[in-house]
Amino acid sequence: MSPQRSFVFIVPILAAGLFALTGCSALVPFLGDTASPARNAESGGTVERNDSTDVFAIRVGDCLNTDDSLDEDIGSVPTVPCSDPHADEVFSSFVIDEPAYPGTDEIISMADEGCRAEFEGFIGTPWADSEIDYWPMYPSEGSWKDGDREVLCMVWDPEGDTVGSLEDSRR
Repeated sequence: MSPQRSFVFIVPILAAGLFALTGCSALVPFLGDTASPARNAESGGTVERNDSTDVFAIRVGDCLNTDDSLDEDIGSVPTVPCSDPHADEVFSSFVIDEPAYPGTDEIISMADEGCRAEFEGFIGTPWADSEIDYWPMYPSEGSWKDGDREVLCMVWDPEGDTVGSLEDSRR
């Protein structure tokens, strides 16, 4: 094979390999960024409309409509304006500072401890005395391998959807 012919075959192979490494992010210039929700800059970046949001774009203060169908490796969740009925509100986040994956049970324990420590400061009532509950969204073993160390702490009302924030609800 001549050098020119080799070049014709190598370029498409290299381009395909580069696309595989960049994944869907290579399409963002053509399709737009669908990972982050539309945010209102005037109101401090609150979610403006119902969206499907990449879990890595969720912020403290965001409201979500999750349900029991979430699996271990969550890719995206439905975000909504907090002024709309919603199931969950992100009230805190923190990073687990461990070099190696400590195992699912230990991650759950650390996530639970970290979220519970922030609960009273957000709700205004100790968790043990509150009508409100919380749950942590924590790194899976798979996302840990990709550098994920963040825990998101969600509050929710067991009696049903919430409109507005549960901050300082003292319930």
